Amino acid sequence: MTINTPNGFSLDTSGKRIVVDPVTRIEGHMRCEVNVDDQGVIRNAVSTGTMWRGLEVILKGRDPRDAWAFTERICGVCTGTHALTSVRAVEDALGITIPENANSIRNMMQLNLQIHDHVVHFYHLHALDWVNPVNALRADPKATSELQQAVSPAHPLSSPGYFRDVQNRLKAFVESGQLGIFKNGYWDNPAYKLPPEADLMATTHYLEALDLQKEIVKIHTIFGGKNPHPNWLVGGVPCPINVHSTGAVGAINMERLNHVSSIIDQCLTFVRNVYLPDVVAIGGFYKDWLYGGGLSGKSVLAYGDIPENANDFSPEQLYLPRGAIINGNLNEVQDVDVRDPEQVQEFVDHSWYDYGEPGKGLHPWDGVTSPKFELGAATKGSRTDIQEIDEAAKYSWIKAPRWRGHAMEVGPLARYVVGYAKGHEDIRNQVEGLLRTMNLPVSALFSTLGRTAARALEAEYCARLQKHFFDKLVQNIKNGDESTANIAKWDPSTWPKEAKGVGMTEAPRGALGHWVKIKDGRIDNYQCVVPTTWNGSPRDSAGNIGAFEASLMETRMERPEEPVEILRTLHSFDPCLACSTHVMSPDGQELTRVKVR
Repeated sequence: MTINTPNGFSLDTSGKRIVVDPVTRIEGHMRCEVNVDDQGVIRNAVSTGTMWRGLEVILKGRDPRDAWAFTERICGVCTGTHALTSVRAVEDALGITIPENANSIRNMMQLNLQIHDHVVHFYHLHALDWVNPVNALRADPKATSELQQAVSPAHPLSSPGYFRDVQNRLKAFVESGQLGIFKNGYWDNPAYKLPPEADLMATTHYLEALDLQKEIVKIHTIFGGKNPHPNWLVGGVPCPINVHSTGAVGAINMERLNHVSSIIDQCLTFVRNVYLPDVVAIGGFYKDWLYGGGLSGKSVLAYGDIPENANDFSPEQLYLPRGAIINGNLNEVQDVDVRDPEQVQEFVDHSWYDYGEPGKGLHPWDGVTSPKFELGAATKGSRTDIQEIDEAAKYSWIKAPRWRGHAMEVGPLARYVVGYAKGHEDIRNQVEGLLRTMNLPVSALFSTLGRTAARALEAEYCARLQKHFFDKLVQNIKNGDESTANIAKWDPSTWPKEAKGVGMTEAPRGALGHWVKIKDGRIDNYQCVVPTTWNGSPRDSAGNIGAFEASLMETRMERPEEPVEILRTLHSFDPCLACSTHVMSPDGQELTRVKVR
């Protein structure tokens, strides 16, 4: 059966059904089903969120000043970004302003998270979709050294002996029979196209990135006390500044500032010498992936982030751009107002929730988390052993958010498309430089590899911005300002009886919003609409499909039973199902039982 969707896709539910469950190398649990025709081309895609989190229910009735500590635990990967969004929401509701030093520190922590997340995503979650580490055993270390020096002559780790040592380590690992993360890969699939030397170079950088990631996160430890889940504070940041101190617990002194500066330099060096050159080198062998797998109907959304000045979130003050583009019209970037119930709504017609009436959309301030698990009549299998989902019915724990009724893609690519369309100087220069290097048209951005490349560009941009806010913080301290928190409205007696607010950030995966209602000093309602809620949404009441589903359409699979192509495109979003699904029975009854053996 063929179904035409309002956002321009023709879905054919005939042909062979391929089920990927679970989709691995992501945060959380996700299922994907596709229909492929006789040529191995995907004609229908179904994305299912198969887990829940329960934070909305847990937060009800709690002190809003504590909300950040709960929401931060939504995810262990994008650690900190939910806390930042939460404190912004509470501050917005209560009219709390923060000092400039707090703004600089918050920005550095958020930018640091972006860099860390993008590096980990590319090397440890996504690279194995393109890189064959087993094939690296066939590489000539001398030729690998020459390749490294050609793509990134500034990187010092490039000698034949260095690559030979890594190859020997890899050989011992493979011969041990304990492949670990490399086990069960489709290593003989013709979809892998890198020569052995490129595979060895990329696998080596995989290991280098492992060493780097533990250093990057120390910025969170210095400013937030620990990582993952650093500490945050409504009204600012929890770390005092005392540059003359050598022993004050938690205080930021010169030694710690120098350490932060060193980490910022390491981040920028790695991104420029390793990450960006690898994306260009690998992309050169997969140019067919620069077409297809792109934007969901070319409609993208960005809330914007990284304000230059404290308490000013106007679009011109944001280093990460804000705006919405509909149906690929780069000539018109529309204004975004997440307070407007006409702009942001969530639908549950194909989600395991109940709003009481079909086709109803709710703004997050009025959001309801009422579970309703039921399988469609055409579902194959049983409640505890689903063989094939019925997408005509409810089929996901993810809701379907829409911006003015449109299914939107969010994330680094969405931010860069919005920034490019708005004429953002840094973003335009980066994009045009990359396109010149690879001899590609702008349309190549709208692709699976375009999405991956946007992350690398953003990592470089964020590393430069980190340096900007570090210098700004140091200069402010030199001027005698050591304030990091505003506690004037800390006491609930200063709050209004009822208030509501919204906090926005650009998380590594995209637009993130928290909406809170406060009554009598307690949380009355709390809703999170996260990036993977946007990207991983099921169909809505009008039949529009979400970004995950749209991105898979018309993808050709070399071997449908080995879903390399599905993983490549889904991983390019870096799905976070732990963030995007949210249900807990309000009366505590058991919803399902999972047996681990």
